[in-house]
Amino acid sequence: MTLRLGDTAPDFEQDSSIGKIRFHEWAGDSWSVLFSHPADFTPVCTTELGLTAKLKPEFDKRNVKAIALSVDAAESHNTWIKDIEETQQTVVGFPIIADADRKVSTLYDMIHPEMSATATVRSLFVIDPNKKVRLSITYPMSTGRNFDEVLRVIDALQLTDSHAVATPGNWQDGDDVIIPLTVQDPEVIKQKYPKGFKAPKPYLRITPQPNK
Repeated sequence: MTLRLGDTAPDFEQDSSIGKIRFHEWAGDSWSVLFSHPADFTPVCTTELGLTAKLKPEFDKRNVKAIALSVDAAESHNTWIKDIEETQQTVVGFPIIADADRKVSTLYDMIHPEMSATATVRSLFVIDPNKKVRLSITYPMSTGRNFDEVLRVIDALQLTDSHAVATPGNWQDGDDVIIPLTVQDPEVIKQKYPKGFKAPKPYLRITPQPNK
């Protein structure tokens, strides 16, 4: 199954490091970051989950819940969590799905046979409170993910959901934003963008980021 942006993220019930989880119910009214890793007790995955744990305050600010996944059993996850906490000097405050039967991996197309017939690649999905897929990124097994980029995109999604703006390349929270081409009425522009805008080209209108 191929998931596209705007699709409803499939619901599922699966075992995890904290017991059975029904995904949509667990996510509730929050945004969620669902990400897979190839295997427990592996070096790159240990750093990724440690980093995610350390970013919990940043996720909390954005009303985001993180949830990881691999095809290992829950008992393996819970033993590995101790290693993560010891080596990365943090507390793992999010669940790890135990997808031993690969049910969730199949739903989210996380196993790429040319990479591995059994292990998941480094897939990541950002899912909004309406359970819509808003971002998907797939990294190879040998490359750890950039979670600062995940936070950046969540900031951009939440901003553009609440204001009629788009974000330019390499945008960071607080930078100038772009007025979409769909907004053309001069009176609407005055109302929506009271700080004004610069237009080096008619199609490129740059305005200060609105207050959140």
